[in-house]
Amino acid sequence: MPSVAVKLYSVFFKFLLKQRLQSWIQDPIDESSNPYGVTTRPEESVSAPNPCFTDGVATKDIHIDPFTALCIRIFLPESSLSPPEQSHPKSHLRSSLLDPNSINHRRNSYAPSDTGTPRNDSRRSSLDGLNSRSDNNVYRGYSPQPQKCRKLPIMLQFHGGGWVSGSNESVANDFFCRRIAKLCDVIVVAVGYRLAPENKYPTAFDDGLKVLNWLGKQANLAECCKSMGSGARGVGAEFTKAEVQRHIVDAFGASMVEPWLAAHGDPSRCVLLGVSCGANIADYVACKAIEAGKRLDPVKVVAQVLMYPFFIGSIPTKSETRLANSYFYDMPMCLLAWKLFLPEEKFSLDHPAGNPLILDRSLKRMPPTLTIVAEHDWMRDRAIAYSEALRNVNVDAPVLEYKDAVHEFATLDMLLKTPQAQACAEDIAIWVKKYISFRGNELSY
Repeated sequence: MPSVAVKLYSVFFKFLLKQRLQSWIQDPIDESSNPYGVTTRPEESVSAPNPCFTDGVATKDIHIDPFTALCIRIFLPESSLSPPEQSHPKSHLRSSLLDPNSINHRRNSYAPSDTGTPRNDSRRSSLDGLNSRSDNNVYRGYSPQPQKCRKLPIMLQFHGGGWVSGSNESVANDFFCRRIAKLCDVIVVAVGYRLAPENKYPTAFDDGLKVLNWLGKQANLAECCKSMGSGARGVGAEFTKAEVQRHIVDAFGASMVEPWLAAHGDPSRCVLLGVSCGANIADYVACKAIEAGKRLDPVKVVAQVLMYPFFIGSIPTKSETRLANSYFYDMPMCLLAWKLFLPEEKFSLDHPAGNPLILDRSLKRMPPTLTIVAEHDWMRDRAIAYSEALRNVNVDAPVLEYKDAVHEFATLDMLLKTPQAQACAEDIAIWVKKYISFRGNELSY
């Protein structure tokens, strides 16, 4: 059972969130009054971006849509400074992964998972490629040097919060994304989608897809930059970096090349990770990526991770009946959140945004999907059922269930530093590396 501290914090958490939800229900917000949207609530504790490598990860915020509040935070691990020719073969796995004591914090597996890759634990002491100061003494942060760039997979992360709260720049989400960036050795792009009730369905889903398309656009712009630079040198002329970027901006409007992604990002190895309601967004984006096919090139979604997805339906499951009053996000409170998220005329517990099993779509082409569920979470049975549906059409879709765990046990602020949260992140890293590692670098699991 969860500890007394978790139970007490859950009561306090539910009291505050329920008051907020009921106030929005009683005083509806006119969606048309704020089309720009909100991505972070004033009461949210946020972490400032730091473009220097603090604790092995550099971060920056980018506002990618001038007409809305849609934004992202990029988490670049320090391992990106390693020379590109340096390989990361089957070497040493983190001792904690092989520590028998850590098994106590792990989970039940509903499907076999065969291979994975270790993370490289070495931390560079040098700061090659780090410009701590620009000529005008304004920018103090990492600036890539193209000749030393190591390419890393990209992970799109969608935070939780029941559609109405949470943020990509919150202290808890910042900590979680830093942990995932280091363990998985990936560039994490945390999406700040617009929240309800100011922006109802399908805004959050559209924002998620817009960021995926933005990644593809960035990759193509970076390639244009590279081609223009090499082409100019081929005819005896020379373009400076600033001149090349100016030409790109002139040709494509306000689409400036993002240097961190251009230098270090490999969009052909893209993973989606969604937390709670963010898992619903991730699954939607994965479906749309499959439909887009080659139109999304060079972006390729190779896997997705659904952490305790926010699924619901009109026919109650056993867990929805037995655990309706579970910790942090109980069922009555989540129904309020769904009423705030879905337009009134479209409200249904079997809406496609909440119940993926009622959709008339083929699951055969869905990417490999890892589902994380908690023992004391009323949403667990429906998430397991969706995973079973994927396995029935031969999609690699294991389920990891964590004992004595509650909803958001690996991402909630007070639970982030527990052994169980650390074990969950390590399990995600092991599974994800099957699909983002180059052939020959996998590790038996």
